[in-house]
Parts: sequence; C-alpha cells; structure tokens
Amino acid sequence: MKDYLVRGMTMDGFVKVVAIRSTELVRRGAEIHGTTPNATAAFGRTLTAASMMGNMQKVENGSMTLQIRGGGPIGTITVVSDPEGNVRGCVTEPKVPLVEKHPGKLDVGATVGVDGTITVIRDLQMKEPYIGSTQLVSGEIADDVTAYFAQSEQTPTACALGVLVDRDRSVKVAGGYLVQLLPGAPDEVVSTLEEGIRKAGAVTSMLEQGMTPEDILGQVCGSLGVVFLETTEVSYKCYCSRERVESALISLGREELTDIQAEGKRFPVECQFCDTVYQFTPEDIGELLKKI
Repeated sequence: MKDYLVRGMTMDGFVKVVAIRSTELVRRGAEIHGTTPNATAAFGRTLTAASMMGNMQKVENGSMTLQIRGGGPIGTITVVSDPEGNVRGCVTEPKVPLVEKHPGKLDVGATVGVDGTITVIRDLQMKEPYIGSTQLVSGEIADDVTAYFAQSEQTPTACALGVLVDRDRSVKVAGGYLVQLLPGAPDEVVSTLEEGIRKAGAVTSMLEQGMTPEDILGQVCGSLGVVFLETTEVSYKCYCSRERVESALISLGREELTDIQAEGKRFPVECQFCDTVYQFTPEDIGELLKKI
C-alpha cells in the first residue's frame, strides 16, 4: 500500500487538517540509514511531521527543512520536504542503544533529548528563507511540533505522530495528523476537537486497526465533520544526481581537487540522504578541473 496524505477543513471552516500514512517512507528511511529501533522511531516521526508540514506550505519549487537537535544520543535529525510532502533526511547517529519507558514502549524523548531546539527553515522562493526556532519541550517530536507552531508561528496546533517498530526491528505502521485552529474559532469547536483527540488515542493503534488517514481525521474531528480537499501520494525521495555532486566537488576549488586527483584513486561521494554512492576516477576529477 502506497503512502499518502490528505488535507482538508472541518465543515464549519474553523479548522485546517492533514493526516498521513507514512509507513513505507519511514521503512525506506530506516533501511537507508540502518537505524536501530529508537532511532527509527525518532527519525520516522520527524519524517512524518516534515511531510505534512511541507505539503501544507504549498509553495511551488519551495522546500521545508525540519531539524531536531536535543542533545540526546541520536544527535541531530534533519529532514527536508518538497511541496508535495516527499521527504529525505539523515541522523547523526543512527545506531543508538535501546531505551524503553517500559517493556515494549520505546523512549523517544530520551533518544532525542530536551536540551536543544526544533528549527524550521522554509524556502518560500523569496530572497531569504524563513527560519523559526523554539526550545524542545519533550523530545517526543509531536509535542515539540505543537509547541513550535504555538510559539513561533502563533498557530494553535495539535500534532500526533506514531511509528510502531516490530520485534524484528521493521516498521509495522507509521503516520500522524496535524490540526490547526483558524482565527475566530469558537470555544465549542476547541472543546469538540479536544474530546475527539482524547477519544482517538494513539496514532499507531488506529493504523494497526486498519484506519486510513481519512478515518483518523474523521475520528479526531468528530461532529465537526471534514471536507477533504486534496489527496497526495508521498514517498522517501532524494533529489541527488551526479550533476549536483559534480557541482559540489567543483565548489571545493582547484587546490583541493588537484590533491584528490594526485592520489590516483577512485574518489567515492555518498549522498547523506540516500544510499547512492557516486564514484569519480582521477580522469573524472581532471574533467572537473577543466571546468573551473
């Protein structure tokens, strides 16, 4: 089953909503980086949140970068989303030790840490990108995304994320939702949403039961109802290419490229976001030197 997200609004027009099934893209990210269970959960939640946030941005040729740096053993988590919600990312330390809150429940907060920040960089195709940053509140990712929107973008938001790692370390299910209040939302709308979120429970439980993103939003929004505006397939998608790597090597400058060529060996360049390795021979480096 392919991953996809849905965007919509409640029927009264006071709440903007998005939900995602991200199982396959989280599986792909974990496979590429060889993450252990705690890292898979933390990285997967960040991939899921970034996909929804990037899709909500809707700026042609733009991008959105979500970076979590909490001082925990995983180091920094960086995820980039395109306008559709396709994502790619990396973590500093993918093989973190197993830490559980209780048997069967991974402690993502301990893996990420709380001594740091959540940073959002929005490339809106303007002269300068928008950069917002707030302190982490729990390291559980969803709480931190919620706090970020409230503090940095002044948008009341509820975010829920879930990644269920199976006993064999594979990703069983992954997904999440974001709901945001629009200006003028009355108190009864807030109360209905709070009750819907409470009744809905954990995202992974809903996904395990076979619920779709549409079902999840229906459960969360309850009697408010939802009008679905767009459905988009999403995936783990890297935009690296040999041409881009060549440009990066050229930017190193003539002196460093000459040193690389002088070693007389193949020079491998691995993309930090995917498992692609680009090989450059001394002759290839010589051609790049001609372009400088």
